[in-house]
Amino acid sequence: MKSTYYILFLTLISAFSFKASASDPYAEYIERYCSLAIEHQDEYGIPASITLAQGLLERAAGRSTLASKANNHFGIKCHKEWKGKSVKRDDDAPNECFRKYNTVEESFRDHSLFLRRNRYQRLFNLDVTDYQNWAKGLRECGYATDPNYAARLITIIERYSLYTYDTESGRNAEETVAFIRDMLVRTHPVRRTRGLHYVVATPGDTYASIAKEFNLKAKKLMKYNDAGKDHEIKAWEEVYLEEKLECAPDGITSVTIGEGESLHSVAQRYGMQVKTIRELNKKAKDRPGTILKLR
Repeated sequence: MKSTYYILFLTLISAFSFKASASDPYAEYIERYCSLAIEHQDEYGIPASITLAQGLLERAAGRSTLASKANNHFGIKCHKEWKGKSVKRDDDAPNECFRKYNTVEESFRDHSLFLRRNRYQRLFNLDVTDYQNWAKGLRECGYATDPNYAARLITIIERYSLYTYDTESGRNAEETVAFIRDMLVRTHPVRRTRGLHYVVATPGDTYASIAKEFNLKAKKLMKYNDAGKDHEIKAWEEVYLEEKLECAPDGITSVTIGEGESLHSVAQRYGMQVKTIRELNKKAKDRPGTILKLR
């Protein structure tokens, strides 16, 4: 009898979670493209969780200009072998060339083929359920220049329980998944970069809500993160639990503000204080395409 009530409870939680997430563009993206990601896992061996997380992160759940105008959901640049259509966007450098697709399905297929290149071959020695090492391997193989790229992917996968799409048993456990997802919304795993402790913000987070979770004063947390006032934090951005550093990471001398970014988000990416970047770039405009000196 207890198990019956428990299943009923999980079912109710599932229904509530679905309704609560109906206006969440990230949840909507997952619902829309999870079947496609699963198909590509079966055909190409890439974890569905990784495909979905990259789509959610790279192009803001399909809402970015690159996704809406070019159907490019994975931020894949042209490279020499590309013979198709293209668009220009500011990224690691100003006015870079990105691939343009006729449909979203073409973007997903090209993403799978892109990862089958020799550069990423070692990833296919990993188990398809090992999303953490897949995320780390993508960063190590150079898929993205963001030093915290793997942490962002892992946060998204765990926030939305995307790992359940990597196995048959997980795909058939919707009630349990919804219950776990509802619990995970309230927690933020502490990560570390450059010796600094931080968490990755999820949709709806504010500095006040994260400060409360870690028993910190909101004003102190805002000071750590160069925030003048409390507000909703950009999804998947770092929130540092201690004072950031004054210098850039070794080997990084400059960076371009990309689409959807700002001077502040660049500072968060590298764990740098905003005042340091401003001092080095006194006349720089805070907009995409601007090249910032970090040393």
